Amino acid sequence: MQDTTMDADVIVAGAGPTGLMLAGELRLGGAEVIVLDKLPEPTGQSRGLGFTARAMEVFDQRGLLPRFGQGESLEVSPVGHFGGVQFDFTALQGAHFGARGIPQSQTEAVLAAWATDLGADIRRGHEVLAVADGFLDGDHVEVTVGTPHGVRQLRAPYLVGCDGGKSTVRKLAGIDFPGTEATRAMFLADVTGLDLKPRYLGETLPNGMVMAAPLKEGVHRIIVCPHGAAARSAEDTVTFEEVAKAWEHITGEDISGGGAEWVSFFSDATRQAAEYRRGRVLLAGDAAHIHLPAGGQGLSTGVQDAANLGWKLAAVVTSRADQALLDTYHAERHPVGRRLLMNTRAQGMVFLGGDQAEPLRRIITELTGHETVRRHLAGIVSHLDIRYDGIDGSEPGDGGTPPHPLLGRRLGKTPLTGPDTQTDTFALLHAGHGVLLDLVGDPGLREAAAPWAGRVDVVTVTARTADRETLFAGADAVLVRPDGHVAWTGAGAVDGLGTALARWFGEPAGH
Repeated sequence: MQDTTMDADVIVAGAGPTGLMLAGELRLGGAEVIVLDKLPEPTGQSRGLGFTARAMEVFDQRGLLPRFGQGESLEVSPVGHFGGVQFDFTALQGAHFGARGIPQSQTEAVLAAWATDLGADIRRGHEVLAVADGFLDGDHVEVTVGTPHGVRQLRAPYLVGCDGGKSTVRKLAGIDFPGTEATRAMFLADVTGLDLKPRYLGETLPNGMVMAAPLKEGVHRIIVCPHGAAARSAEDTVTFEEVAKAWEHITGEDISGGGAEWVSFFSDATRQAAEYRRGRVLLAGDAAHIHLPAGGQGLSTGVQDAANLGWKLAAVVTSRADQALLDTYHAERHPVGRRLLMNTRAQGMVFLGGDQAEPLRRIITELTGHETVRRHLAGIVSHLDIRYDGIDGSEPGDGGTPPHPLLGRRLGKTPLTGPDTQTDTFALLHAGHGVLLDLVGDPGLREAAAPWAGRVDVVTVTARTADRETLFAGADAVLVRPDGHVAWTGAGAVDGLGTALARWFGEPAGH
């Protein structure tokens, strides 16, 4: 319950996809949240155009896909690429190159409406100016905010920076942001009045790489990556004339007769926050990691950061769990961010390395002829391969019985039959609770989980025979966290279930 001396349980800086997703997750967990964004209105610009398969699953877990206006039939592409080397992602079950053609502005609008419907307080034109000392060892964070009505002070137990690569919150918290400097500049623009050949996955030419995709009638998104273009200062601006000149240099096509709704540039700078949590300040999304854009992975990783952090932070601020639960956020998501930076740097070398990278492109092209390689690369880019080690409290190399293959991994969308209706694993997660799947009708499971009622939903369901023999093989019960990752499996007994429930959902009622 919110302290009356506090303005909220959590203050979130940044109303992009990460901040808005986090706000919705916090509200599902019963936390009061204020979202601050320095812009008076959304820009309407859309650097991102879609999201990965795993981010699509996260939205589906909350019942959000219909809000995108296309139900569950969002356009996806089975063919994707790694560094421009194209291959079929369906080598990995459930994988695809993600939903495409969804402007980031639409994603933000969907998430803003969802968070607002749940009761989040979104305040635009509010800029974080300072964070008072004391967030490391005090019981709250005090934030100085510039508002349309002057400077104000806000207090909350926690502050989360979702305010982008130049994060003010990260800087004010003194969190290091090591990595590599930008080595090149690249352009993007939404151009009008042109008839462009689609280049959805990019085309590498002697003078650089270009991408093009239709957004709507008369508008194309283009990305232009000329070889040898020097890195630029963040304060620099770019004009359509400059973009058109670079496009012609690479493709030989003159697009100067068209126009642009907006133009911008980006770089290959690669950095990751040394800490995702410092005292009562946490980071998520681009505030925690920046990299070369590749396949919508930035937006998607931010959404997954929020899905991992939201239910944990809500449990802590509503006194259902100890602060130690928040340590698992860095432990789980920092390695994911590190791997993200590795894969995007590798893709940049292959895609943008020019003639020097041609031998590497040929080798990767040969390797993608092997199904094992295709499965591996598809898992990396789709984010479906993420597994949280130690989710059961064990350390690598502990020995003993090998863990169930599902443990630590996300549970994909799987049809289930309940006593009265058909459902699936994602529908059961819409409320943002943990879910204990009882696959054999064991009353002992319901009894064991009863002290966590309201935090964990116990459902007795039947899986398809094929799934019982493969996906759930060796498991009569599965504990799924609110973010869709499996925290415990059992076979004929409830051994370890109480420990897993306490680890992820706090002490049982009455303790």
